[in-house]
Amino acid sequence: MKWTVKFTNRAAKQFEKLPSKVKDALLALILEIKNESPYRANWPNFGWLKQSACYHCHLKKGKPTYVALWTVDKKQVTVEVIYVGTHEKAPY
Repeated sequence: MKWTVKFTNRAAKQFEKLPSKVKDALLALILEIKNESPYRANWPNFGWLKQSACYHCHLKKGKPTYVALWTVDKKQVTVEVIYVGTHEKAPY
């Protein structure tokens, strides 16, 4: 099953400001989500964030750590990326 991946306006703007290696990692993650599923247990620190009602994983470890957050709509087979950026500024 193919998943549709969308970015919020905020996440699209954040994407443009990311370092190139982090952009590459995010694009690889999106490709996996589109072709396989949004449940990416093979990515570092993948998990469900109960307080934010979304999934997240690390794109780059170290200082700073970069993360991606996304929501899943199973009925529409859609994933919406809501945040990409440093761990310190993540909305959770």
